[in-house]
Amino acid sequence: MSKATEYRDMLDDELRTKLGETKEELFRLRFAIASAQGTDTAKLGLLRKEIARIETVLSERRVAALGGEL
Repeated sequence: MSKATEYRDMLDDELRTKLGETKEELFRLRFAIASAQGTDTAKLGLLRKEIARIETVLSERRVAALGGEL
């Protein structure tokens, strides 16, 4: 898992790629847990937080591009 500062150093395209990969990993983990093949339920929360961090950085950039207006 990365810190938000590491995500801020990445380009938008890299962030979108990382976001897609993380969402895919979360989907696979949920599927494994639902089918009783996965036991790493703690990783669910970590992945959700990582997705939130990436989305926050992307959102900050969108707001900055608009001049700070929402």
